[in-house]
Amino acid sequence: MVASVAASAFFPTPSFSSTASAKASKTIGEGSESLDVRGIVAKPTSSSAAMQGKVKAQAVPKINGTKVGLKTESQKAEEDAAPSSAPRTFYNQLPDWSVLLAAVTTIFLAAEKQWTLLDWKPRRPDMLTDAFSLGKIVQDGLIFRQNFSIRSYEIGADRTASIETLMNHLQETALNHVRNAGLLGDGFGATPEMSKRNLIWVVTKMQVLVEHYPSWGDVVEVDTWVGASGKNGMRRDWHVRDYRTGQTILRATSVWVMMNKHTRKLSKMPEEVRAEIGPYFVEHAAIVDEDSRKLPKLDDDTADYIKWGLTPRWSDLDVNQHVNNVKYIGWILESAPISILENHELASMTLEYRRECGRDSVLQSLTAISNDCTGGLPEASIECQHLLQLECGAEIVRGRTQWRPRRASGPTSAGSA
Repeated sequence: MVASVAASAFFPTPSFSSTASAKASKTIGEGSESLDVRGIVAKPTSSSAAMQGKVKAQAVPKINGTKVGLKTESQKAEEDAAPSSAPRTFYNQLPDWSVLLAAVTTIFLAAEKQWTLLDWKPRRPDMLTDAFSLGKIVQDGLIFRQNFSIRSYEIGADRTASIETLMNHLQETALNHVRNAGLLGDGFGATPEMSKRNLIWVVTKMQVLVEHYPSWGDVVEVDTWVGASGKNGMRRDWHVRDYRTGQTILRATSVWVMMNKHTRKLSKMPEEVRAEIGPYFVEHAAIVDEDSRKLPKLDDDTADYIKWGLTPRWSDLDVNQHVNNVKYIGWILESAPISILENHELASMTLEYRRECGRDSVLQSLTAISNDCTGGLPEASIECQHLLQLECGAEIVRGRTQWRPRRASGPTSAGSA
């Protein structure tokens, strides 16, 4: 409909109610008084009427004594002006190039409408395309950088991103680092030489320091790099900043070793793998003072809080068919008392991964408060010891967390959007 109106402004629709349209081509050059404002013949002149009379008065010719019905010029004009069997529409009355113009007009109007919908609000610095790229190699090709926007479903009751959200960002940048470096094989972060030998990476230790938690809509910038850790291990570090202010959000370091994905046993690092990843090693640590204190083993007698019956879901498994290491963090905090979760935020975390967890495992989460300095006051710091184990007693993860008083935030209400 829009295209029809647009095209009709350039090509008026002629009237076919009489034989006047057929005579228009003969009378256009006879004078301006024979045309109305639309170029349609208003009234035939007397000379043209006389000519028509002469044509009609001519005798009908004969061939071999038989009358032949030759059509006069006026009869042909009347037949041409007669309505056809096909319904008359705007489009079948236009020349072909006019239909093309109408189609172009329709496309232009549709494109203009879509552009208006896309550009309905002003651009902000955190909406720039570069802020949400899939990452890039920086600093002489040794550090990988990627940005993330904090989504509404990634924040908790305190309106800030959860520790699991931030840990997922760390894992994502690590995998994209391997891919952008051209070292991604068939496995989950495995290099081509590792894939040939059925080797995968598994984390053995993780330490995280959180300075503050981003909120919904914030954009975080994550830098990651790798380095050597002994003869058979690899260290991976992260530094997370606020994209707009440059303020440090989180620093983390981890140690990874290789496991045979079929035998599920640890493996030494082959020289071929070392040759692949060695050129990317950086002698720089995100956390200078690492927590090297021994993590104690908890049991039913030493634990203050215990959560039983934890089971992994199918969605908790990664492509290597074991539970993702980020999921362990959520299970560890399952046994933390609600009073700590409500009044404090996680400031640091040290984890030692002892074994993997399968799909059919049933786990227990144990927590002991080892340094409760609150004295009944919510503004004091707390330190906790943790253990995640199978029901049979086999250890999965040992951990230590430190909590600081929660910063003041806006009111929250359950079920609010």
